Amino acid sequence: MKKLLALTATLVMTTTMFAGCTGTKSSQTNQETKSIAEGEKGKSSSKEGITLTFGSHQSGLPTTGVVQSLAKEFEAETGIKVDFQISPDSQWRDLIKVKLNAGEAPDIFCVDADPLSLNGRILPELNCVPVTKEEFVSRMDKDVLPSISYNNEVYGITFPGKKMWFYVYNKDIFKELNLEIPKTYEQFKAVCQKIKDSGVTPIYEPTQNGWHQVLPLFESGPMYAKNHPGLYEKMNNNEMNLDDIPELLTIVKQLKEFSDLGFYGENFLSDTFENAKAAFANREVAMVLVEAGWAFEVIAEHPEMKLEQMGIFTMPWADNQMVGVNPASNAYFINKNSKNAEAALEFFRFLARPENLQKRFEGQPGLLELCWPEVPSRFPGEFKAYIDTLEKGTVMQAAVSYVDSQWMDVGKDLEDMYVGAVTPEQLVKIISDRRDEQAQLHNDPAWKK
Repeated sequence: MKKLLALTATLVMTTTMFAGCTGTKSSQTNQETKSIAEGEKGKSSSKEGITLTFGSHQSGLPTTGVVQSLAKEFEAETGIKVDFQISPDSQWRDLIKVKLNAGEAPDIFCVDADPLSLNGRILPELNCVPVTKEEFVSRMDKDVLPSISYNNEVYGITFPGKKMWFYVYNKDIFKELNLEIPKTYEQFKAVCQKIKDSGVTPIYEPTQNGWHQVLPLFESGPMYAKNHPGLYEKMNNNEMNLDDIPELLTIVKQLKEFSDLGFYGENFLSDTFENAKAAFANREVAMVLVEAGWAFEVIAEHPEMKLEQMGIFTMPWADNQMVGVNPASNAYFINKNSKNAEAALEFFRFLARPENLQKRFEGQPGLLELCWPEVPSRFPGEFKAYIDTLEKGTVMQAAVSYVDSQWMDVGKDLEDMYVGAVTPEQLVKIISDRRDEQAQLHNDPAWKK
């Protein structure tokens, strides 16, 4: 620190000495020094040699590598390098907890963030640098701030907009087989049977990543809440649990029936989400449960596919015709114990610049909106028109305690069910009991009544 102060003093003195004869050059030097001090543009020699470690799960970073590209631009500007350390989705939630507890967490880490699970997941007051007073916080969508905040402090930065999941389907296959978009479970089953009979796998349902197979259970929360008024509040007050929702058990049974009928293909227990685009583009599968923008990711990797060949429809499990909206997403946090915390904050400021938000958006074709209102959304007209017809509601994992926190465990439970190790009834009891256990572990007052 003393050396840095001395260097700063020398710069000031040198600037003053030359002010009389080179006014323009002095003005430029002052401006550059100011920019460095404010963490804006301009390369600072004192930052060279710093390497920020950035830990994330696979789905926490865009597969296009746009964040890594922005990091290279950041390095060229500041001299600060960013070393990305990517872990499998199925391991990351446990791994980051272990690293935080051991004091070995990376300088920056990405986690799935929501207002109910954030504290239990990373203990932000203990482990994260607050960013509440940063200018970029005021530019984020206010709806996402609760997901990255705790006790009135904002701790993270996030980029994706609200999440909604749909089945993206191949229109050509549907047209060739004279199929309509299914609106009930029985219609869905009939559509899948015809597709399977044609030699195509109806649905790509990979279980290896651990999270994808769980989506139908909790993204269908708005339908549960509509059928049971006050459901979310009652669950958070320990007046109802997951095993009190008959539609949840119905969906679990239907998922099992689809697996037994071969609608997921022969290798779904070893399939990974990363291979979905190729399988879809090659007409090996007819439908994939994804966000609507995934259609553009397919086009980016397989230009022979055109947008007009793809459509979307909401999940018709248990005859659902609503769409779940999740305001939460993955977010980045700065390790409070990092010796490079200030450099990490500088990286956050860099990512939040308007021009870099636009680069991120353009470099991530599967993203149809950011949670930064200054960047216009880009929903295709047909998709938007369909989405506008649907009734919407908040997904269960963003509104009910101790649901998202066991997401990966439920993924394993579903795998057990698919291989016959547990029944649908046993599975629902397992996740209900686990929710009780987690609530008691957190000394939730609603479980002490």
